[in-house]
Amino acid sequence: VDEDPSDPQLMRLDNMLLAEGVSGPEKGGGAAAVAAATAAVGVGADNSIEHSDYRAKLSQIRQIYHTELEKYEQACNEFTTHVMNLLREQSRTRPISPKEIERMVNIIHRKFSSIQMQLKQSTCEAVMILRSRFLDARRKRRNFSKQATEILNEYFYSHLSNPYPSEEAKEELAKKCAITVSQVSNWFGNKRIRYKKNIGKFQEEANLYAAKTAVTATQAVAAAVQNSQTNSPTHCFCFCFSPCLFRFFRFV
Repeated sequence: VDEDPSDPQLMRLDNMLLAEGVSGPEKGGGAAAVAAATAAVGVGADNSIEHSDYRAKLSQIRQIYHTELEKYEQACNEFTTHVMNLLREQSRTRPISPKEIERMVNIIHRKFSSIQMQLKQSTCEAVMILRSRFLDARRKRRNFSKQATEILNEYFYSHLSNPYPSEEAKEELAKKCAITVSQVSNWFGNKRIRYKKNIGKFQEEANLYAAKTAVTATQAVAAAVQNSQTNSPTHCFCFCFSPCLFRFFRFV
């Protein structure tokens, strides 16, 4: 079937299928599919089973795509031949111009091109669903440690008015949490989105971390006071807590 290469939507679909290893000179059965799967799951011996599972499912999608594509191409060719034979039969009783023949062939090809477009769209959607589910499953299995999450949450809620850590802060957090700077950036991006979508849900968590911060600050002040008293016994310091701070201490 002849396709219009200038169609932007068709070009996007073709490029995506090629990039995902579904189409191409080898019908995506070689390096393209391996590269796509590797990009999705990362490199390492610990995920070799997951890697194989992803490639197996991608191979199933690829096989269905090419089976259907060949079926449509064959149907288009057979139908075109059938219409041409009918036109030849009609030419015995009435004149048929080459333009009329060309017009009929173009109508058939456009119809089957539309069917192929739908096939490519559904195939792209299937690949995206596979990639999404596969990566989501990996994320669930690779959650950060409780300590790392605590450190990130403490920073987020202590900078709630501007939860955008600088590059230096990201590097420091990455060291403390034993993760990469990129993971820190992704965590903060996802946290900001979740927080904005449901501020009420995270208010209790925000209060908890605010209380912890207040306790830490108070302990630091108390330590400083005690140290001052030890060094200068003749001086006496006295301070009181605000009612708001007192309420925090009741729940810590």
